[in-house]
Amino acid sequence: MSFGSGSSGNCYYLSDDEDAILIDAGIGVRKVKHLMREYGLNASKLRAIIVTHDHADHVKAAGNISTDFCLPVYATELVHEGIRHSYRYYRKIEPMYVKFIPKGEEFSIGSLRITAFELPHDSAENVGYSIHTDDPSDGVFTIMTDIGTPTDNVYEFISKSNYLVFESNYDEEMLASGTYPKVLQDRIKGGRGHLSNHQSAETLAKCFHEGLKNVWLCHLSEENNHPELARKTVEYHLRSFGIIAGKDFELEVLKRHVASDLYELSIEH
Repeated sequence: MSFGSGSSGNCYYLSDDEDAILIDAGIGVRKVKHLMREYGLNASKLRAIIVTHDHADHVKAAGNISTDFCLPVYATELVHEGIRHSYRYYRKIEPMYVKFIPKGEEFSIGSLRITAFELPHDSAENVGYSIHTDDPSDGVFTIMTDIGTPTDNVYEFISKSNYLVFESNYDEEMLASGTYPKVLQDRIKGGRGHLSNHQSAETLAKCFHEGLKNVWLCHLSEENNHPELARKTVEYHLRSFGIIAGKDFELEVLKRHVASDLYELSIEH
């Protein structure tokens, strides 16, 4: 489930029957604790935080959450280096909780099998995560956020996914007519910025396969996008290829400040 998705703070909870992780830690520890109580999530199952990149909206609370829950924080060496050199965090991650991960090699956190793969973004480094268990019926969960441009990694890992959290950050017309200065617009549209709704739609259409069951659009801009606009852009483009949201797969948009539902993922459903 999503605890929050957007530039105000990103955090996702993923669990099987045995172990749970947080993906990114951009919301406060109090909110994390509140949502876990509200949804009846067992904090004793939490094994780690895994981090996509070092921007504050993804890791500003990692130190607090790590310390309060006694959780290691897994990230690439470059991401951890970016965190260490930034001042935009509530609390530094204690050295004992710093764990380095490789890119392109599977590693395990409890029963979860995880592969990090590189994505282009203007951070120290940025990765997506592909996650599965030893039970094939659980399927493959993949998260990709803050993507400057679709790459071979993007195409490859969508083709392997049953469940996908995927960026759809901005509407091109809203960005062009909005209040952002040109330098910021260029940064967002650049190859190390974010994906537009149209780019997200085109990528999903190119990579869609029968095994893809659920797509959640994430990291929408508050100023330059709208949930229904993102949804309709993706739906319309996929429909032109004969791919129907709600029939061929489920499409939802994750909210910035409001937690999502708690989803049960099984490809046998």
